[in-house]
Amino acid sequence: MMPWIALSTPLAVISYFLIWYVPPFEDGKVIWYLFFYCVFQSLQTCFHVPYSALTMFISSEQKERDSATAYRMTVEVLGTVLGTAIQGQIVGMANAPCVPGPGEILADSSNSSLGLNGTNHVISLEHTRAAYMIASGVICLIYVLCAIVLFFGVREQKDSNRPKSEPLSFIQGIKLVMGHGPYAKLVMAFLFTSLAFMLLEGNFALFCSYTLGFRNDFQNILLVIMLSATLTIPFWQWFLTKFGKKTAVYVGTLSVVPFMILVVCLKSNLVVTYIVSFAAGVSVAAAFLLPWSMLPDVVDDFQVQNPDAIGHEALFYSFYVFFTKFASGVSLGISTLSLDFAGYISRGCSQPPEVDITLKVLVSAAPILLIMIGLVILYKYPIDEDRRLENRKLLQHQRDEAESESDSTELSNMI
Repeated sequence: MMPWIALSTPLAVISYFLIWYVPPFEDGKVIWYLFFYCVFQSLQTCFHVPYSALTMFISSEQKERDSATAYRMTVEVLGTVLGTAIQGQIVGMANAPCVPGPGEILADSSNSSLGLNGTNHVISLEHTRAAYMIASGVICLIYVLCAIVLFFGVREQKDSNRPKSEPLSFIQGIKLVMGHGPYAKLVMAFLFTSLAFMLLEGNFALFCSYTLGFRNDFQNILLVIMLSATLTIPFWQWFLTKFGKKTAVYVGTLSVVPFMILVVCLKSNLVVTYIVSFAAGVSVAAAFLLPWSMLPDVVDDFQVQNPDAIGHEALFYSFYVFFTKFASGVSLGISTLSLDFAGYISRGCSQPPEVDITLKVLVSAAPILLIMIGLVILYKYPIDEDRRLENRKLLQHQRDEAESESDSTELSNMI
């Protein structure tokens, strides 16, 4: 696990920095950004898969793994808050001016002739470039620091008592993992719920800027959402230990629905938007924590049903990461195509009415529909608290048997 993390970190940092660098040539800029973006995403996957799978290798106890997952997601969301604050505040101070539409140009021309707007402060493109470079440099430093802490601060647990199985090919491993019913249901359920939250998060900045009219406050609103998510992850950790993980998923995910409706139906008000954003962050915390908290239970269930199949944890986590990135790509595609059909004007000072309607659908109606589909699929998810505790006993029994066999083998060798 650790070699992949150590190898991918410096390369990921370099590729991320070059994403924000403006090359000194005009032709081929699209290829430049596409290449380094794809490289960065690939290297981030090389980091994320072993980093996530470490949960299964630092402890064999379900409670300890749940606790480790809660700590991991708290710090992960805190890092997102820090990145949002750094990127948002640094870049927000150097935002390029919006582009007026045809009607706004005529209005500005008439105002200029009357001497009404001759003192507007215009931020140069060089200032904007420098702001993005500074923000990306700071984030790269944080990336390296966190990777160093992970590399030197975490030790994998070497379980020598587990029996060794015959290695499977990659295709055989995929069939074995994806053929496990609880895993397939969990992945499909959280594919839809993740897509819902990504649609909300990906379009909320535009929704705040144009539909609500808070162009200069959207970075602070996003910061409130992520800060609320960070603060409430410990609450959801307590809730899932008290009432069970499936109940926590339903309560946590459905709690965002009223606020999705309110933010669209209520009149534009900055104070109300901040309150709704803080409340929505509570559900974002559940969306961050609960999928990763339930995945180790699926791996345990798989090991109980397939005691001879050992060492396939990374496959479970890699496909989980794949579907998370797949949801992100689908969300971006849906948002881009929908706004393009609606007539979205890039960096426009205002947008056509169709764009406002589209943004309301993308941050409210569409996510609500996707959440409902995901929860319907999750209803068939078979691992409840009773089955989870039973799996824990069976796994402990398997470990005890493996340990006794190992001791008998060592004793016979000594004799």
